[in-house]
Amino acid sequence: MTRSKISPDLITSYQTAGYQAVVDTDPITLHIDQYSAPLNQILTRFEYQCAAFITASNPLSQQKSSQINQIRNTQLRNALTQHTHLVFEGVSTDPAELWPAEKSFLALGINLKTAMLLGKQFDQNAVVWADSDAIPRLILLR
Repeated sequence: MTRSKISPDLITSYQTAGYQAVVDTDPITLHIDQYSAPLNQILTRFEYQCAAFITASNPLSQQKSSQINQIRNTQLRNALTQHTHLVFEGVSTDPAELWPAEKSFLALGINLKTAMLLGKQFDQNAVVWADSDAIPRLILLR
């Protein structure tokens, strides 16, 4: 197994983060490796088999200005909409509050390969991805 270039502390931060999105008017929070009944309902309702939770903020976990992050996330949203029309606004939050909340997106129908390619395109260390079992998984990219 290949070792990640990402520090263990940073991986732990990703694993304990809350990945929140609003679908229609219903807020949901995803947690790594925990079944999500709301995500399962959303996947079933919209007839998708998978979903990605992804950001373009703070590439490689290097803090950027809000303006730069906004531009990057607009570019990411545009890229996501080329793969799916169901992209919902979200935010990643750190319960320890060591990292500021990051604007993110929950995108339905994004397969694992595409999620990884987009994550790498936007210089992210990881993405969150779930298949039809509705269990969000942390996918390390480095």
